[in-house]
Amino acid sequence: MFHLSAATAGVVAAVGAVGAVATAPRAALAQTIDPSKSKLQEVLKRGKLIVGTGSTNPPWHFEDRSGKLVGMDIDLSRLLAKNLFDDYEKVEYVIQGSDARIPSLVTNKVDIVVQWMTITPGRAQQVEFTIPYYREGVGLMMMAGGKYKTFQEVKAAGKSAKIGAMQNVFIEEWVHKALPEAGVDQFDSPDTTLQALNARRIDAYLGDQSAIRWLMQQFPNRYVEGGYGWMPNSYASAVRPGDPIWLNWVNTVYKEAMMGVDFDYFAASYKKWFGLELPTPKVGFPQEFV
Repeated sequence: MFHLSAATAGVVAAVGAVGAVATAPRAALAQTIDPSKSKLQEVLKRGKLIVGTGSTNPPWHFEDRSGKLVGMDIDLSRLLAKNLFDDYEKVEYVIQGSDARIPSLVTNKVDIVVQWMTITPGRAQQVEFTIPYYREGVGLMMMAGGKYKTFQEVKAAGKSAKIGAMQNVFIEEWVHKALPEAGVDQFDSPDTTLQALNARRIDAYLGDQSAIRWLMQQFPNRYVEGGYGWMPNSYASAVRPGDPIWLNWVNTVYKEAMMGVDFDYFAASYKKWFGLELPTPKVGFPQEFV
């Protein structure tokens, strides 16, 4: 929610194509296609999956100390490759900025975008979204030995509490949705915001909850999470419109990762990147239909 990427080469060339897709009749895009013409068969014949993603936003997609691309989005990409080719490594990554996600799909540069993409009705006019794999939101992180330990304590402090966040024209509005009286200090990056928290110049760090969970994984016992999130938005992958066979296949992989045969893999990723223990799906009647 807080990361804005620079313009990526090739975006301008794709604008016309994006507009064409956005204005095309949805009924035409939704027509059933010949199964042999589906992206699924194209990928299988090619022998590798081409994924659009990023490389600078932990815990979603970033390079580890060895230069290897890792993160939750990368784990999902590898799972797709495993289910296509029985090989986690048969993935080619196209590293791109957030503003290139839709153009790269529309111009068929990538097979799928797995890049912390927020579902919006506007974007859904241009791409097909998969089922969501994460519910994002903003929250608070405080020092473990600081003045406040919970969101409720910060809220009760009113004007005495000072919240730090990365600079954004809407940031005070975002903070005041949940903390109407709190003071707000803005910083030029997440790193400088975190430095202000460490130096006790602010009482709480406002950030995406996934980023907060990642930071707490990196620095055990240094921070506490406030226990409350707001401004929810859903992350999903995206595919080019008009291919229900490909979309249904990807959704099948994701659903069975969350609820079925690949749950252990999915749960291990949640634990690694967010520190969250997912409950094992109940056996018997499928709980998603309850």
